[in-house]
Amino acid sequence: MSLALIAALPFIGALVAALASRFGRTAATLAASACTATALAAILAYLPQVLTGNVVTTRFDWLPQLGLNAEFRLDGLGVLFAILILGIGLLIQLYARFYLDSSDPYGRFITFLMLFQGAMLGIVISDNILLLLVFWEMTSLSSFLLIGYWNHLAAGRQGARMALAITGGGGLAMIAGMLLLGQVAGSYTLSDILSQREVIQASPLYLPALLLILTGAFAKSAQFPFHFWLPHAMAAPTPVSAYLHSATMVKAGLFLMARLWPVLSGTEAWFLIVATTGLLTMAFAAKVALFKDDLKAILAYSTVSHLGLITFLLGLGTEAAALAAVFHILCHATFKAALFMVAGIVDHEAHTRDIRLLGGLRRVMPVTFVLATIATLSMAGVPLLNGFLSKEMMLEEAAHTAWLGNSWIVPAMATLAALLSVGYALRFLVQGFLGTSRNDDSYSPRDPSWGLLASPALLAVLVVAIGLMPMTLAAWLVDSASAAVTGGTPHAHIKLWHGLESPALYMSLFAFGGGFILLGSYDRLRALWEATPRPEAKALFDTSLNGLTRIARALTERMHDGDLARSFALAIVTMLVLAAYAFGSGSHVAGSRTLTPVPLDAAAAWLVLALASLAATVMHHRRLLSLLLVGIIGLILSAGFAYLAAPDLALTQITVEVVTVVLMLLALNFLPATTPRETTALRKLRDGAVAVAAGLGTTLLAFALLTRDAAFAPISAFHLAQSKPGAGGTNAVNTIIVDFRGFDTYGEIIVLGIAAILIFALVEGLLVTKWRISPPATDPDAGDAHPVMLRVATRLVLPIAMMVGTYLFLRGHNQPGGGFVAGLVFAIGLVMQYMASGIEWTSARRRYPYQTVIGAGVLIASATGIGSWVATRPFLTSNYGYFHIPLVGEVELATAALFDLGVFLCVLGAVMLALDAIARLAKGAN
Repeated sequence: MSLALIAALPFIGALVAALASRFGRTAATLAASACTATALAAILAYLPQVLTGNVVTTRFDWLPQLGLNAEFRLDGLGVLFAILILGIGLLIQLYARFYLDSSDPYGRFITFLMLFQGAMLGIVISDNILLLLVFWEMTSLSSFLLIGYWNHLAAGRQGARMALAITGGGGLAMIAGMLLLGQVAGSYTLSDILSQREVIQASPLYLPALLLILTGAFAKSAQFPFHFWLPHAMAAPTPVSAYLHSATMVKAGLFLMARLWPVLSGTEAWFLIVATTGLLTMAFAAKVALFKDDLKAILAYSTVSHLGLITFLLGLGTEAAALAAVFHILCHATFKAALFMVAGIVDHEAHTRDIRLLGGLRRVMPVTFVLATIATLSMAGVPLLNGFLSKEMMLEEAAHTAWLGNSWIVPAMATLAALLSVGYALRFLVQGFLGTSRNDDSYSPRDPSWGLLASPALLAVLVVAIGLMPMTLAAWLVDSASAAVTGGTPHAHIKLWHGLESPALYMSLFAFGGGFILLGSYDRLRALWEATPRPEAKALFDTSLNGLTRIARALTERMHDGDLARSFALAIVTMLVLAAYAFGSGSHVAGSRTLTPVPLDAAAAWLVLALASLAATVMHHRRLLSLLLVGIIGLILSAGFAYLAAPDLALTQITVEVVTVVLMLLALNFLPATTPRETTALRKLRDGAVAVAAGLGTTLLAFALLTRDAAFAPISAFHLAQSKPGAGGTNAVNTIIVDFRGFDTYGEIIVLGIAAILIFALVEGLLVTKWRISPPATDPDAGDAHPVMLRVATRLVLPIAMMVGTYLFLRGHNQPGGGFVAGLVFAIGLVMQYMASGIEWTSARRRYPYQTVIGAGVLIASATGIGSWVATRPFLTSNYGYFHIPLVGEVELATAALFDLGVFLCVLGAVMLALDAIARLAKGAN
């Protein structure tokens, strides 16, 4: 199975699970789990290759000149994270099935969870930093949905907004840093970037890129000073906390630092920024965790502390420290996911997470107590559990690290953090599960069903198994992952006993002793903590956010107050100033092309065009007259296109003018005949001066371009030369639209369809809310609204218009015409039916909704583009051939005709949907 398909499986699972949720929670869980398990099995199938040092890659070229390609890679680091993402994801899906209340919309939850899983998996197997950035932002958006899943809770909404603001803001900084990194390396492919260590570190852009990338990584992994979002994200359901904040989202920043470790580490800036931030976060968060009362808050700050531990190890820049970091990523994911699930079980059964209201749970919840004990002691670093092994490795590295020439600061801080971790772990276990039980009839917790216990139980087994047999169960995976990080061939020697000479032994003993002392004197320390004034990160964040919101609102209200004329004036003046600066600061060479004589008829047409444009500007208060003048301008432009040998443009322009004028005339029914004269003389003078300057500047720019030879060969020569051999058509305009620049046209028809649907939705809203609509003015002498002669004439015109439209569609690839013009001609014929016979008559004969016509057009155009993939060619690549048809002879068939059919349907549906909306608005007004 290709890596691209593996990356797509969670997204497929999101869709399948959402559909399966109609049949119940079990069906949705099975659907999601099947996709997750398939992806995990596919990853494990690559394990033999990866463990031998090979890198599995998959590549799909899109725009290779710009570095925009779908590239995936799987090495040891990717395998480690993929196993965590998918393996723990399976356990979370089982846990969530039994955890969430029956009133919670489970289909929405499992869909969000699978979207997040897909985004995380995409991050760890991407081999293109631009693709990685797309997945990175997807994690922020999908985590926002998951954290705010209980949107009826204010804490959930606030936690989701805070997480999105911090991680999204960090993501913006990281985008800039990644672009700088790709610019320095000369490639956006990770495999290429990772081989450019000397070039990157020698570049003057190294430090800016490093700071920007680390900002994004620190924000995502909740490093100080971005740490505060994670505890507030605990308002999410426990399955979300167990997944996002132990094994996946918060480790995305760690993954990024590990992935870029070969090219960014090893410098003084890397050590001082990364190691210092990690060490400070590790100690600070451990201290805060000690004084929290919510079980999930304790675990949240504990997570921040352990993330700081891993960041610190990565910041040291040595292979041994990197190996320890990789190992602790694995260990932390197992015991912390189990602990979050245990906290959820306690909350589910005892209906509270406040540790001050708990106690004695070991008697009533013995199975949960055993699981909590194993995971908590591993978090504290007790021997024979996996957390002890990775903590000892961290202390060993810290003992031999000097910071700015001082050899005791780092060991002391690391030991202090370990001491505090023992303290909060013991408090979590002792005050929550030991002690006396509450004597309260409403307090009757008990062990839950196997559905809630199975997932943390399996993780607890892994905690013990890895702790007892690290070389058998973990060393091979840690070796492979750390080799991908460092580029070397590390061999993990994970041992339970390092001898009496190891400084880590004494640092660990000191930490355990201090942790018991902290627990014994907790009440006095708590009183001191409460009495000590300290800044609250949340309050600072709220104050800053409110200040920025006020500034943004003031600027918005000042700059976007609905005065379009002023906004246009500011934009145009800005462009004029920049253009004048460019003109004044540059060198100039006279044009070498001779001027073409102006014929009298062309000059006369230009004069009429100028007068009509001026008249439309001066007489814009009279709406009907100004619309007629606009129509005249369009007709003159059509004649100009025809005169300049551009029949396609002329045909398109004239049909567009007819449709536009008719629709605008119908819309004018709901507006007064004239507009009020509100503009002062001074403002008219200002606007006139700006308009004249802009027009003069545009004229001079056009003159300069037309009188000079291009510095490079225009692409038009390529289009003309390749129109027939490349696209199979002699009409270069049409081949450009449906072949050479088909992707532009594809986007344009989608935008056109969206615009029409928005008009429809706007009219629906007006009709539903019974908004006051001015009915069209009626003249008592107007006579029949639907004259017989007009109705008879339109009956004859419609088949003629359809025949002409079909003719224009079929000839478009070789002669003037095409799907766009054909759609407008069809629309003109149908518009006349509306005008002649009314909405009731036409609606009764309409077979398909116009939204369906638009959708069919987009689908046909999309299917045409996707069909190119079947032939292993880029999206929207066309093909053609010549075929002999009996009684007809040899004909050319091109796939571009199907794409043009999509264009035809989108244009026809958009025009008719807008017309139908106006007609229904008129009917509602009457």
